Amino acid sequence: MTCDRRKFLAGTAATALAAAGTPSRAASIDDIPIIDCHIHLFDGSRPQGAPYKGGRAFAGGIALPSMYAKIAKPLGIVGVIEVDASPWVEDNLWVLETIQPEPIMVGTVGNLRPDKPEFGEYLERYAKNPLYRGIRYGNLWGYDLPKQIDNPQLIDGLKLLAQHDMVLETANQNIALLEAAVRVNDKVPDLRIVLDHLPALDPSAETQAQYEAVLKEISQRKNIWTKLSEIVHPVRPPGSASPARPVPAAEASAQPRPPAAPPVIVRGLAAHRDRLDMLMGTFGEDRVVFGSDWPNAVGVSEVPDTVALVREYFSGKSRQAAEKYFWKNSVAAYKWVKRSPDQPSLS
Repeated sequence: MTCDRRKFLAGTAATALAAAGTPSRAASIDDIPIIDCHIHLFDGSRPQGAPYKGGRAFAGGIALPSMYAKIAKPLGIVGVIEVDASPWVEDNLWVLETIQPEPIMVGTVGNLRPDKPEFGEYLERYAKNPLYRGIRYGNLWGYDLPKQIDNPQLIDGLKLLAQHDMVLETANQNIALLEAAVRVNDKVPDLRIVLDHLPALDPSAETQAQYEAVLKEISQRKNIWTKLSEIVHPVRPPGSASPARPVPAAEASAQPRPPAAPPVIVRGLAAHRDRLDMLMGTFGEDRVVFGSDWPNAVGVSEVPDTVALVREYFSGKSRQAAEKYFWKNSVAAYKWVKRSPDQPSLS
């Protein structure tokens, strides 16, 4: 870790502490209910199949609310928001029909394209169901928010989304997508934006300064949240070659680069505490939410492991901060409606 990097982490952490004062430490937070803001549902056994059927470690190609509930309820997870894993517009309806009879499911973030002329018609249709809490649009399925940011039709669509009091989630974070989120906030300030899986973004040495600059800007944007999810993720060892970076011919001929090392998975809080401290310093305790990324994270970080890691992290903070992360902030970000007696409410 470079000296500048240490200063950045220390500065953002200090900012958070200064804003919150000196909190009393939480003796135990195991009894705090959890709203999981990120799981995926699909059923590859349908006649039409499914475009996404889980990662390599997830067998069967079927992920349904009842399957997740068996894992989640013993951990204190009492409510769940599904995030669409399909680019098929008809799967917005499939998800709604799947979660409607399941009280543990408090919402879905669907897939509609605000840059398309039919967006308004689709949104009006799905907005009639209170479980429909927003849309996902970023760097997946061929979508490209940074390239679309100057498209007036996209901005009109996002304004309509804000009028319906729904959220925009951005997926597959990179620097350009973070900068696009800032520009969306400039153009549609009333729109709530959630940045998925920001802990999984590992900036390179070349992009570190740009990363820190955009996070500094985001820290001032009160309508931008993030999920502290995908905390444990595959990472290439420091100094290893990255296949994503093109190598100029002159450089390659002068000194061939070593082959890229395979990514590794490092578990345990110690390896991730600095990153979490930095993001908490950026967003503060009011703009972070929990997500397990089930079943996409199967084989990398199982749900019990993810819950244990973040409980360990927040056990060193105030109970108030832990409650905000585990459920209260999800109410502010998604405005989901309580469906089961064991689900908490702010009133």
